[in-house]
Amino acid sequence: REYTLDVYRLSSVVTQHDAKKAGAEVVKQVEHPLLSGLLYPGLQALDEEYLKVDAQFGGVDQRKIFTFAEKYLPSLGYAKRVHLMNPMVPGLTGSKMSSSEEDSKIDLLDRKEDVKKKLKKAFCEPGNVENNGVLSFIKHVLFPLKSEFVVLREEKWGGNKTYTAYEALEKDFAEQVVHPGDLKNSVEVALNKLLDPIREKFNCPELKKLSSAAYPTPSKAKPGEKGTKNSEPEDVVPSRLDIRVGKVISVEKHPDADSLYVEKIDVGEAEPRTVVSGLVHFVPKEQLQDRLVVLLCNLKPQKMRGVESQGMVLCASSVGEPRQVEPLDPPAGCCAGERVYVEGYEGGEPDEELKPKKKVFEKLQADFRVSEDCVAQWKQRNFLTKLGTVSCKSLKGGSIS
Repeated sequence: REYTLDVYRLSSVVTQHDAKKAGAEVVKQVEHPLLSGLLYPGLQALDEEYLKVDAQFGGVDQRKIFTFAEKYLPSLGYAKRVHLMNPMVPGLTGSKMSSSEEDSKIDLLDRKEDVKKKLKKAFCEPGNVENNGVLSFIKHVLFPLKSEFVVLREEKWGGNKTYTAYEALEKDFAEQVVHPGDLKNSVEVALNKLLDPIREKFNCPELKKLSSAAYPTPSKAKPGEKGTKNSEPEDVVPSRLDIRVGKVISVEKHPDADSLYVEKIDVGEAEPRTVVSGLVHFVPKEQLQDRLVVLLCNLKPQKMRGVESQGMVLCASSVGEPRQVEPLDPPAGCCAGERVYVEGYEGGEPDEELKPKKKVFEKLQADFRVSEDCVAQWKQRNFLTKLGTVSCKSLKGGSIS
């Protein structure tokens, strides 16, 4: 009620000229403008008071609305606010970056797979530096924070190259010395290094609740169904994974696939599980026989070349080429069926079966890594059994899948 009355009060002191001028860069300008376009700057100005903010932040295209607010809010008896502006930069889609266009921007709480997906789709034409959102991230985010940028690439393409000035990188990209694929991959790595501490900080109940309240999940209810707009997002935590120590009882080559083994693995149940693993080119058969492994047990069973696999042997993989793979090692003395958990997530019951569409494992697996001490980790928290840490033999810094 009070807000609406203030809209009327503001309308009594603002001229049509000032209202049109204030919205010149954010409201579509036509010969016969709608009244809503003239009201818009006043509504945004009043938001400062009714949201009780100390400052408003936006692009430089907002500067005339900010000036409007500084002029007219005091006329209603309200204080001026601080106004902060950023330069206008192209989004990842090639047009203006916009909060309403999800794929044009990277959010602070985007998951690693979100960052990868957005950058993969990003407009980054070879040699084209105009409206290039990938280059704009390097110029406006990465260089100001790090004072350098490393283009990661294989030795056959010249190896890694470090740039200490953005202009040199832009020149090399324009001359197609730097390939768009290498640029995107390098930006992905650099952005994730910046975002990891933020993701970790927000991985607590209080901040999860805050971000959920600030950005509620949009309702996907069908017509006639009750919406879920304000429902809490589903927690994706390691305790939802049913990971156990398993003992390999037998190993055979898959009858219809040269790269696959079919294993029988004891995980403490009445019968051993049948598991299909793509380890033929990485681990000799005799090294798997009778060894302890770490098995993810609550994936939905799926057929692999005609043989149903009832689990996944978790392995460390090297980062570079040639690819190396090592099954994770439980601590010596473990028994088949013993629970493997992530440090700090000892409690909680695992899902009976992980639903493929929800991609719980994929979201968690994005943060699986091997430490410099060869210890398996999720977000720098160790994989553990009651006898100690889960590890691998030699693949420091590797991924886990």
